[in-house]
Amino acid sequence: MSEDARQRKIIHCDCDCFYAAVEVRDRPELAGRPVAVGGTPDGRGVVATCNYEARRFGVHSAMPAGRALRLCPDLVLLRTDMEKYREVSHGVHGIFRRFTDVIEPLSLDEAYLDVSDAELLHGSGTLIAKAIRGAVKRELGITISAGVAPNKFLAKIASDWNKPDGLFVIRPEEVSDFVLRLPVDRIHGVGPKTAAKLHERGIRTCADLQRFEKYQLVEHFGVFGQRLHDLARGIDEREVKARTRRKSVSVERTFPQDIESVDGCRRMLRELFARLEERLARVDPDERVARCFVKVRFDDFTTTTAEQPAASPEAEVFDALLETAWQRGERPVRLLGLGVGYRSHRAPAEQLPLFAEAPET
Repeated sequence: MSEDARQRKIIHCDCDCFYAAVEVRDRPELAGRPVAVGGTPDGRGVVATCNYEARRFGVHSAMPAGRALRLCPDLVLLRTDMEKYREVSHGVHGIFRRFTDVIEPLSLDEAYLDVSDAELLHGSGTLIAKAIRGAVKRELGITISAGVAPNKFLAKIASDWNKPDGLFVIRPEEVSDFVLRLPVDRIHGVGPKTAAKLHERGIRTCADLQRFEKYQLVEHFGVFGQRLHDLARGIDEREVKARTRRKSVSVERTFPQDIESVDGCRRMLRELFARLEERLARVDPDERVARCFVKVRFDDFTTTTAEQPAASPEAEVFDALLETAWQRGERPVRLLGLGVGYRSHRAPAEQLPLFAEAPET
């Protein structure tokens, strides 16, 4: 690990069961009960998040709401209230900004902070993380877990180490020993398929990974093999930096067989809407929806997009847009997509006069 990387102080903050925590905060009678936030169990709704009481029954995010209720009949299922969550998120991110301007938001409830040059609390990453956690609990009434480490990879692992409502610190001198015991399943980017391939080769910890040369890992895992080589040694040179502004978020699907009717498209739209909700849950809290759109590509490869201004994505809006787009072709559909566009972050536009006045001299 380079000397510069060792001197960095990175904090990864992640609110615990964010949507559910906000709802329980506002409804104290739900404390201790299994709570999930998401859509209705009518075949369209999915769980956006749930608390730990619900997780004990096997409920998890992205699960169809109907299945969640079958697993946990006593589950309290609440509709999402994005405006409320965004308001709380702004409070959380406002607390972050008290300590550093170098913030990389990952979602409404999660961010990386670089506090390497912070002056408050003697520049201690550990003390800053404690102060953030205390302020979030005291001022916003929810809990947040934090991890402190010399880089983003280890900070993210650390924030999950003592969840919920936890803090874990990996000091530079502890990195080498820490990663030796780290299961490869905890490496970001190692999903079930990659984990299975690693396990087949007897690789279960980063210590096992360190026995392989970089070229061997690249041979087996492609470009990701190089990253595996570095992460197994606790090396991650990525900087914490603010994200560029999004213009839109969308999902789409090309069908193996054309969809013959608008009703068939509407059924597919429900699945796509559930995927879109999952993606929107991980968008920068400062983004604001300005429009919704539906994209349709017919079997003759002509493509049309129907859109309208909207402050939030609603299933009914997409249904209406689909109807509009379908009527433009009324023929089998090979691709369907939907999404939202975001407001420009420029100053609000003003109506300009048709003929500008001459400047004063």
